Amino acid sequence: MNKRNFMALSLATLACVTSGVAFAQAHVTRIIVPFAAGGAREALARTFYTELGTELQRTFIIESKGGAGGAIGTTAVARAEPDGRTLLMAASSHFVTAQLSAKPAYEPVQDFVPVANIGTQSYVLMISAALPAKNLKEFVALAKAKPGTFNYASAGIGSSTHLAMAYLLNVADVDAVHIPFKSTQEAANEVSAGRVQAVIVPNAGIAPYVQDPKLRIVGVTSSKRSSLLPNVPTVAEAGLPAYVFESWFGLLAPAKTPKATVEQLNAAVTKVLALDAVKERLANQGVQTQAMNTAEFTKVFLADRELMARVVKASGLKVE
Repeated sequence: MNKRNFMALSLATLACVTSGVAFAQAHVTRIIVPFAAGGAREALARTFYTELGTELQRTFIIESKGGAGGAIGTTAVARAEPDGRTLLMAASSHFVTAQLSAKPAYEPVQDFVPVANIGTQSYVLMISAALPAKNLKEFVALAKAKPGTFNYASAGIGSSTHLAMAYLLNVADVDAVHIPFKSTQEAANEVSAGRVQAVIVPNAGIAPYVQDPKLRIVGVTSSKRSSLLPNVPTVAEAGLPAYVFESWFGLLAPAKTPKATVEQLNAAVTKVLALDAVKERLANQGVQTQAMNTAEFTKVFLADRELMARVVKASGLKVE
């Protein structure tokens, strides 16, 4: 083979490899989880992403980008190409993070388009078993007796775990110190170790904590008891009748993503959520599936912005 033919063959091979890489990348969709790996929201995304990939005949991968209460991962999606290949695993905290920032890196409505609702989830209030409190009323009484000396953990400033607990303390008229961590697991571990007195965690991933003798579960935040913890009262039943906190989960795409692409993704999610295996996995994580078309999800999305604004105000959270 002469030099000219060798060069031509090499260039052709390189072109094929480059083309193959580009083709592979075009068939990969990332679901960005804006919190640290190993958290509840990552586990939730993993309950349906394989089936979603099968339905759309492409590869879906889960990528965790934690930090800044979810702002880092969320901003990454806002700045991604609007081609349907980068999605955000979002929840109600989507609005809170931006509200609590003096200079938010993203605009929670204008920078995104709602793609598909996954379902709703409640949360669980856990306290350190080292405390001489067996239920919510006793915990509140202890905290009131020592204002400002109790600590509570969260998965980060502006996360749903932060908001849920701050809102509960406001309703209970309790003064406690917030200690943010990088993930729900890390926050729960601190309570188990006795270094922090309380934490609110999602139902998703609650199983490891149920058997932990160093943790005491004293209430669920939803309006009804959780099927995962039927013997645990709601926070309202346990002594704070004005308190309810639930969260939606859904997929968002960058603004300007073509409508046809959004509708295609929505239709695929709807089919996946109808699968018994997916329903069971989500139920095991405390999530009640609720498929919606794009118009319905957009309505829920925008209404939650107003609701979260009221909750933030009532909780007394400040811009940081």
